[in-house]
Amino acid sequence: MDIEAAIQDAIEVKKAILDNHHIIYTIEEVALQASEILKNKGRILLCGNGGSAADAQHIAAELSGRFAFDRPPLDAEALHVNSSFVTAVANDYSFDEVYARMVKAKGRTGDMLVAISTSGNSQNIINAVQAARSCEMIVVGFTGETGGVLKDLCDYLINVPSNKTPRIQEAHILLGHIFCEIIEKELFGEGF
Repeated sequence: MDIEAAIQDAIEVKKAILDNHHIIYTIEEVALQASEILKNKGRILLCGNGGSAADAQHIAAELSGRFAFDRPPLDAEALHVNSSFVTAVANDYSFDEVYARMVKAKGRTGDMLVAISTSGNSQNIINAVQAARSCEMIVVGFTGETGGVLKDLCDYLINVPSNKTPRIQEAHILLGHIFCEIIEKELFGEGF
C-alpha cells in the first residue's frame, strides 16, 4: 500500500469539496434547517450501513451528547442502535425494512432524516427515505459522487466528489462535524 498516495487522495477529495460551492451551500442550508427543526422540538434521525452506520451514530452522539462545548442535549438518534429491534425486524420482515419501520415509528412531519450511503443504492436506506417522505420529513442524503438512486429521492443531496468508499466516508464525517458545529452555534452561540 502506498500510504502517501492514500493521504494525497484524501486531500484531493477535500480540496474538491472546498471548491464545490454547491456542497458548501448545501451543508450550511441543511444545518440551518436542522437547527430550526431542533429549536421547534423536532428530531434528527440518521441511518447507514457499516461505516456509514458508524458515521450516523457518531453524528447523533455529537448532537445528543455534545460537540464543541457543554450545552443541553439535542434530539438526534441513529436508527440502528437498538440491536433487538434491528435483528427482530430483519428476521421477521427483511433487512431492507429495518430503517423504514423505525422511521414510521419515530418520524414526524417536519423532522429530518439523514440517510448515509456511499453508493446511494442501499435498499434499506432507500426504503427509509421513502418512509420519511411519506411522513413528510425533510430528507438529506450523504452519498458518493453519483448519488445513486438517492439523488432523486432526497430534498438535499451532499454527494462527495469521489467513487472510493474510504475517501467518501472520511469526507462524510468531516461534513458531519461541520453540520454539528453549525447547529451548536445556531442554537447556543459560541459557547453556551
